[in-house]
Amino acid sequence: MSFDVGAPAYDRFMGRFSRPLAAKFAALVGAGAGQRALDVGCGPGALTEELVARLGPAAVSAIDPSEQFVAAIRTRLPDVDVRHGFAEALPFDDDSFDLAMAQLVVHFMRDPQAGLSEMARVTRADGVVAACVWNHAGGSGPLSLFWHAVRDLDPAAPDESDMAGAREGQLVELFDRAGLWSVEPATLTVQVNFATFHDWWEPFTFGVGPAGSYVAALDPARRDALQAHCAELLPQAPFDLEASAWTALGRV
Repeated sequence: MSFDVGAPAYDRFMGRFSRPLAAKFAALVGAGAGQRALDVGCGPGALTEELVARLGPAAVSAIDPSEQFVAAIRTRLPDVDVRHGFAEALPFDDDSFDLAMAQLVVHFMRDPQAGLSEMARVTRADGVVAACVWNHAGGSGPLSLFWHAVRDLDPAAPDESDMAGAREGQLVELFDRAGLWSVEPATLTVQVNFATFHDWWEPFTFGVGPAGSYVAALDPARRDALQAHCAELLPQAPFDLEASAWTALGRV
């Protein structure tokens, strides 16, 4: 699995889903003027940009383990405090934020419970910690059709359904174990349009995340077979795809 890719590659692969998700996620937590917010595992900055639009750049901080993503956000949003680091050891003081948010990253944390506990530590009393993870296990994530096609051709292939938070109720359990209270579950759904099959398929060849790593490891014949099977399963272009994410909000 790799996120050692440039921001443009990630944006083509997941940004088409994560940008509309960020708008719904920020609205769900009530992000607005007068608050300070932290974007944990910010990637190339889909949620960071949304928070800046709502709170202003001086009120937003972000952190990610990818140096390429951090550099991309610093170029795009030079007035935002963007740091290189990990969720499990946040380089911020206690009670620094009103909101700590993790969009599409809990399942990639080395220790999700520790990461959420750190998010709670840097959030003020009665502040909000929130996270969302695609519904990879329930068949309505943005990569569900891809993994369906993979398993048709390679039943033993691993997918993302067993990752932390990918199943209904798992985020709530993680929040409870991290010591958060008044935890509320929610589901957010976005819809993305694809003009051509190529628009949908090409980003899978960029090597991003588990799906990209799987494609990169295939020989040309198997890659062609997977591409053809995906085309069979998808509607005729242009088409829309919906994707849903499990979400949890908790108080510190």
